Amino acid sequence: MKEKNSIGKYLGRYKWKYFLGIMTLFIVDFMNLYIPQFTGEITDGLKSQTMDMKGVLQGIIKIVLVGIVLTVGRFSWRYFIFGSARSIEYDLRNDLFAHLEKLSMGYYNKNKTGDLMAHFTNDLNAIRMSAGPAVITSFDACIMTLMVLTKMILYVNMKLTFLAVIPLIFIAIGGVYYGRSAEKRFAEKQKAFSDLTDQVQESISGIRVVKAFVQERQEQKAFAKANQDNKDKNMQVVKLQAAVMPLLDVVIGLSSLITLLYGGYLTINGTITLGRFVAFNQYIGMLVWPMIAAGDSVTFFSQGAASIKRIKSIFKQTPEVYDVAGETDDTIKYLEGAIEFSGLNFKFTQETPEVLKNITLKVEKGSTLAILGRTGSGKTALANLLLRLYNVNPGMIAIDGQDIRKVPLKVLRENIAYVPQDNFLFSDTLKNNIAFGAEDNDINLVQKAAEEACIHDNIMEFPAGYDTLVGERGVTISGGQKQRSSIARALMKDAPILILDDSLSAVDTNTEEEILKRLKTNREGKTTIIIAHRISTIQNADQILVLEEGSMAEYGTHEELLHRQGIYAKMYEKQQLEKQLEAV
Repeated sequence: MKEKNSIGKYLGRYKWKYFLGIMTLFIVDFMNLYIPQFTGEITDGLKSQTMDMKGVLQGIIKIVLVGIVLTVGRFSWRYFIFGSARSIEYDLRNDLFAHLEKLSMGYYNKNKTGDLMAHFTNDLNAIRMSAGPAVITSFDACIMTLMVLTKMILYVNMKLTFLAVIPLIFIAIGGVYYGRSAEKRFAEKQKAFSDLTDQVQESISGIRVVKAFVQERQEQKAFAKANQDNKDKNMQVVKLQAAVMPLLDVVIGLSSLITLLYGGYLTINGTITLGRFVAFNQYIGMLVWPMIAAGDSVTFFSQGAASIKRIKSIFKQTPEVYDVAGETDDTIKYLEGAIEFSGLNFKFTQETPEVLKNITLKVEKGSTLAILGRTGSGKTALANLLLRLYNVNPGMIAIDGQDIRKVPLKVLRENIAYVPQDNFLFSDTLKNNIAFGAEDNDINLVQKAAEEACIHDNIMEFPAGYDTLVGERGVTISGGQKQRSSIARALMKDAPILILDDSLSAVDTNTEEEILKRLKTNREGKTTIIIAHRISTIQNADQILVLEEGSMAEYGTHEELLHRQGIYAKMYEKQQLEKQLEAV
């Protein structure tokens, strides 16, 4: 994590609240010391018969007043410290989400959704615990222990105090070893939870595939395995705590035993009064919480440290695609749509082969480029590069005569309307899905875009019309309706460049022809790139690019490519034959 994202930054943001919380906690702990003292004074006064009922009532009033101060104080330190911890969790969650949105596609290609979700739940909760309850437990383990011991020495007896505290020293020593083991086990527990979350997320997202291939039993086994691992890792943490807490009780019990034996002896021989012996036992009881707090603070800080490391690993990730100061031309505010590829080569990682090789062509402003090719030939990669989801070497792609790297990312993506291959829809209304990314979500504009995408009539057949809620990723509507909704969303932007990535594959030929006809009218004077498998979709394009294993196999108009009798002509003949067979 960079310094600007360190946990210290968030603590510093609420330093005054922490200061007030700790001062209030100090007052609470300090006032706590007087309850045993007042109890002891009442006990001695009654035993020696030097205190009447009035004196008893005065002692009780003192205890009640201290209780009132403790009530107000405990509310105050919870408000300041726990409130600050919640605010830190809130700020961290916002910053983490914002950082994830900045990261490039390469990061998401390598990291699973379930693991990232675990960061937003378990890890941030552990950090909150270390920024809130851990502060309280640490303060009480140190300051309260010191104050109570000082009071025991000054008010009761030094030798008795030292003897009673000897067993408690072992708690501090054991806490060091406990912390190391707890941090390691908690990190393993968090990893197991991430794996379990990812297993659930993938299984639910792919439930239609699971059911279609009758793999419910296999998915149950995979889940049971991940669930068992999560249980085992959690049990390791629980076993450690289960071993430590009884030992803590034994140590506290030894301290209480010493108090009863030696303290009773000192009371009998008159070295200390009965009241001070009673007060000392109460002070020993007050030491129980700081000793438990010592173990809790180690646990909280250990778990928090493990989670901070996991969160740091995300903040350390830097986006591969970003605006470079000095290289980006901030004077570019809009694009016209002229595109040029010059010797474009691209591969996703250094270890993988090239998916695009020596692509060189020009797309004139207002023209339509169609891209055709087999699966895996690099069609979608070309679209991703135009959106600059991945970087290319300088000079390989130019828009309006400017290197794509010089165009600010916000300007570039605002001026490109994109219909992705997977036609992702959000769990929202159709209106909001179509208006997503548009400056104006006026229903008239939404309906106009829907009409151009030939989806308006279908939407009006739904009982709720444009207010119809679609399920996760749009599962409640058909594939063709999803595609046309995605097209309507893109048309809503009215951008100078439109990219359709295999966006008409799920519609019938008549609907396809109608959409293309409307696109031709709607997109007049604007650049359109259509990626498709069906030649009927792209045959009227100004230029057609045929990709073969990432290379330019053929390039030209529909008539030119047919005349060459190459890949395009063979695909055309095959699809025409399939069309004739379907008509029979």
